[in-house]
Amino acid sequence: MNAHVYESTVNWSGSTGAGYAAYSRRHQVTAGRAGLAVSADRAFLGDAALPNPEQLLLAAASSCQLLSFLAVAARAGVNVVGYRDDATAIMPSDARPVRITHIVLSPTVTVSQSDPETVVRLMREAHAGCFIAHSLTASLEMDITVEVTE
Repeated sequence: MNAHVYESTVNWSGSTGAGYAAYSRRHQVTAGRAGLAVSADRAFLGDAALPNPEQLLLAAASSCQLLSFLAVAARAGVNVVGYRDDATAIMPSDARPVRITHIVLSPTVTVSQSDPETVVRLMREAHAGCFIAHSLTASLEMDITVEVTE
């Protein structure tokens, strides 16, 4: 069986000896050769200046949609000249187990001389091929805006 295997490393050091409120949530995530300082969400006593795992999961879903869409658009001959996604993830504190239950991707796609309906169709096609979206149990919706330039 062929499989794609992905690896990352998480490093933390410190002490939890002083209890829950006292230890640092800051840790280092390395994926490939790139490292990223990460912490817990501020609500869980993390450093609000650093990304947290929940944000990284959302970023992975958004990034996968972008990459899938660019591939589909390029194959369809659509010239994409800009893409911005202001994505949101919802994690209700009363859900059991606590988890991200809903993701909204809100991409604004700028294309050169293309039909907006075609772009929306290609976005949905890209979503159907997004590996990360298929790996999540959270519901995912898209609120797509298309801007056409000459």
